[in-house]
Amino acid sequence: MLTIQVPLNEVFDESTGEFGSSEFFELELEHSLASLSKWESKFEKPFINSEQKSEEETLEYVKCMTLTPRVPLEVYGKLDREHYNEISDYINAKMTATWFAERKEPKSRDIITSEIIYYWMFSMNIPLECENWHLNKLFTLIRVISEKNQPKKKMSRNEILARNRQLNEQRRQQMGTTG
Repeated sequence: MLTIQVPLNEVFDESTGEFGSSEFFELELEHSLASLSKWESKFEKPFINSEQKSEEETLEYVKCMTLTPRVPLEVYGKLDREHYNEISDYINAKMTATWFAERKEPKSRDIITSEIIYYWMFSMNIPLECENWHLNKLFTLIRVISEKNQPKKKMSRNEILARNRQLNEQRRQQMGTTG
């Protein structure tokens, strides 16, 4: 969850000669499947794609991400570039310690919508509560389950020979022999 302090009132401090804020509104946001689904319901197009979002679409996604109840509309109008950068960093954060060995696989041209992600969740028996996880964490779980359920890949001839050379070298060192 991301918490942002949004300044509501700007006041001028005569002693320092600077503008500051006297009152803040705390906005709690969550980038999740639930918020993605709300956004797609409103705009009737996939959120996950390479297209740049309009200002209206971006603002609406921030509203869909909002967990704070009863947010006055003027709060969203007070969000500045720094807030949007913080939100963007949060959306793009990995949110997990899991990493994957990169393989050269062709990129899928499938269009990913919230319903596709729900399908993946239900087909993998992931509980519905996970729709409120950070979306990147959910994607990582889906990928882990998918990879763990794949049949073991057979080693190529070169991989077998390299493994055998390594095992033979280890045995020679253990036995103190040269061959």
